[in-house]
Amino acid sequence: MKKTHLLAATAISAATGLAATGAQADELTLCWASWDPANALVELSQGFEEESGVSMSFEFVPWPNFADRMLNELNSGGKLCDLMIGDSQWIGGSAEAGHYIKLNDFFDEQGISMDDFIPATVRGYSEWPKGSPNYWALPAFGDVVGWTYRKDWFERPELQAEFKDTYGYDLAAPETLEQLRDIGKFFQGREIDGTKVYGMAIYTERGSEGITMGVTNALYNYGFTYGPEGDPYQIEGVVNSADAVEGLEFYRELYECCTPPGSSDWYMSENIDAYRSGQVAMQMNFAFIWPGVNADPDVGGDRSGYFPNPAGPGGHFAQLGGQGISVVSYSDNIPGALEYIKWFAQPEVQAKWWEMGGYSALRAVVEDPGFATSQPYAQTFLDSMAIVQDFWAEPAYADLLLAMQDRVHNYVVAGNGTAQEALDGLVEDWVEVFEDEGLR
Repeated sequence: MKKTHLLAATAISAATGLAATGAQADELTLCWASWDPANALVELSQGFEEESGVSMSFEFVPWPNFADRMLNELNSGGKLCDLMIGDSQWIGGSAEAGHYIKLNDFFDEQGISMDDFIPATVRGYSEWPKGSPNYWALPAFGDVVGWTYRKDWFERPELQAEFKDTYGYDLAAPETLEQLRDIGKFFQGREIDGTKVYGMAIYTERGSEGITMGVTNALYNYGFTYGPEGDPYQIEGVVNSADAVEGLEFYRELYECCTPPGSSDWYMSENIDAYRSGQVAMQMNFAFIWPGVNADPDVGGDRSGYFPNPAGPGGHFAQLGGQGISVVSYSDNIPGALEYIKWFAQPEVQAKWWEMGGYSALRAVVEDPGFATSQPYAQTFLDSMAIVQDFWAEPAYADLLLAMQDRVHNYVVAGNGTAQEALDGLVEDWVEVFEDEGLR
């Protein structure tokens, strides 16, 4: 960890006082990605405007450009954003570089406890260093990779009978990766209501983070880990272990056996489109899409079901998504931004956030006895958030991510080399990054 960055963050925390939340700004700008949850947050934030008299404005950037746009804003010390809902992988770099204000003192003074939030979201969205009680964000939007499936297709008696005869077990939401593959093969190229359909849509996008956010859902469940506990940068024989190789081979098999033609560069929006248009029986996607699926006139209601990422031979995990909300240290409106954090953390606001389509990480909301039945996908969200793992949150995460994108895409989609060669190359890339960062 770079000492100068730590000193800068400490100085910012001390200079702002963190307790001085009485003097509010006349206007605040909140920066986030442009997607359905952001629209819900605009509506939710009307409550803050009414209570505080502060006017809220919003800067939303489409996901493909979100990281570049907002990280450039932070790295330049820009004053556009008073509040930032930044991606989970940004937390390390933003904390060390002094982009975010450390919130520990503020949380203590306002009675906001991180014990009140889902532990995985605290670790994923708020902590740096990981595992330490140092908080740079409040968990804002819990998210995780899960699956949507055409429940109405699965329940057709003729398809159930054929599947049982072929595979020897009932056609239902898969509990294992092997079952997921079987179901994908079963639907691949099948005609449903006069239309040729395919098994599944999975993440294959190369340009940003897509295929990494997809392939990890196989890798984790075959035993892949980022490094040994207590020494995470000694990755030789870990990232490229025999189990990890098998997991990467499995993901390539899913791509080859069970996806639509032309799906070599798909991420969230392409998977949504394929599912809603009736092209695929199942789709991999982050949980944020589920409210939209449920409301869709063509595939919504009882026509769709939801299931967590299936277990593999090496474990049961799912890729964490989601974000925390941070106060940008370059803001001229820090007291008002802190007031917004305080307001957003309230249980009644968090309950409304869930009702409006946001994924609250507050335990009082998700552990309420009525939560699991509040929406058709609520139980799947709970089950999924209990099994999450996340990608590197190192300050150099972008270099780590780009290396994985290239290595994995070249093997899974382009079909170049072997899985062992792809992961061996990834280890070489990551070791070089760690050495450049002085971590090895």
